Amino acid sequence: MNTLILAAQGTATGSGGGGMEMLLMMLAIFAIMWFFMIRPQQKKQKEIRNFQNALTEGAKVVTSGGLYGTVKRIDIEKGRVDLEIARGVVIEVDKSSIYADTSVMNAVQNK
Repeated sequence: MNTLILAAQGTATGSGGGGMEMLLMMLAIFAIMWFFMIRPQQKKQKEIRNFQNALTEGAKVVTSGGLYGTVKRIDIEKGRVDLEIARGVVIEVDKSSIYADTSVMNAVQNK
């Protein structure tokens, strides 16, 4: 019993640098998460934002809701886009809901 108590005391007093090691480990985990999760997501969001700002009439796009259509008119002041989803069916969507160019998506899928 005495040896068990002495062993426990020895490990408690012998680990003076444990707090610093734990801090370094937490920083390493955060750095790994940053480079593999957060940074790529920010890059993707930037690409989508650049695509939305470069929209032109006649572009074939898909919305974040999954609607495919052709851009008929862009209202920059209101941030809205008229999207033709079928012949004669034009809907108005928020510019930020335009997700991707379908011609680019088709080219990637056909590879």
